[in-house]
Amino acid sequence: MDKESFIISRFQNNFIGDDAAVIGKWVYSKDLFFEDVHFKRDWFNPYQIARKAMLVNISDAIAMNAKPKYALLGIGIPKNFDLKKIAQLSKGFIETARKYNIKIIGGDTISNEKISISITIIAKKRKHTLYRYGLKEGDILAYTGILGESRHELETLLKGGKIASDTRFAKPILRVDFVKLAAKYLRCGLDISDGLSKDLSRLCILNNLGAEFDKKIDKNTLCSGEEYEMLIAFAPENTDKVLRAAKKTKTPLTIFAKACKGEYLSECKEHHFEGQEFE
Repeated sequence: MDKESFIISRFQNNFIGDDAAVIGKWVYSKDLFFEDVHFKRDWFNPYQIARKAMLVNISDAIAMNAKPKYALLGIGIPKNFDLKKIAQLSKGFIETARKYNIKIIGGDTISNEKISISITIIAKKRKHTLYRYGLKEGDILAYTGILGESRHELETLLKGGKIASDTRFAKPILRVDFVKLAAKYLRCGLDISDGLSKDLSRLCILNNLGAEFDKKIDKNTLCSGEEYEMLIAFAPENTDKVLRAAKKTKTPLTIFAKACKGEYLSECKEHHFEGQEFE
């Protein structure tokens, strides 16, 4: 058991184990976004840092087919940040929240050596909530978008290169319209934050099933984290309906495997606790 899974196992209850916790009509999620863990300060300006922090958090609500409504911000601000940088950071939070009709309703700020951001998203539950559990043998497995770009951009940054401000690693694409339209035809799903292979292993372990690939996928694509595309599963008889939803929302969709008896374990390195990205 990896360290992240071990920590989660210490707090087991009926609300833990998905992209967000569903309680009544509300859906709650939280993600962290820390300097030198998720990014280096010379990669992004303050506006871009806040924008990505918000998108990463909104992604969890979208993955549950919930409607984000409110946000609470916890921000650690470096002592050498002047008012101009703080204003840029604030603008990134505000404009990204506004794009998704989210109201920032409070939080806390502290002085810190590095930029540290913790965001809680409070979303409204929709009729067809998309959970991680529910996968059945024979279900079709697919992912949205084109995977691998984020890993390539990260490698470019680690080598001292530059990336555009609107590329995948800097500005994830959230599949809001596709999830809303396709949710009633989907068995289960989650966003791809730690790589297709790792998140597929989470889905399979939770549902006590394996995955039989019918498409060859290279390791760079399997292990590319920070994608925030959707990994979804659906019954074979719903394939045409899901493909139509993808076409209508102009969402690239790749069918790559089916659920089967057995197990599927990821061979990719852990993205949490090991710190392999930035060492």
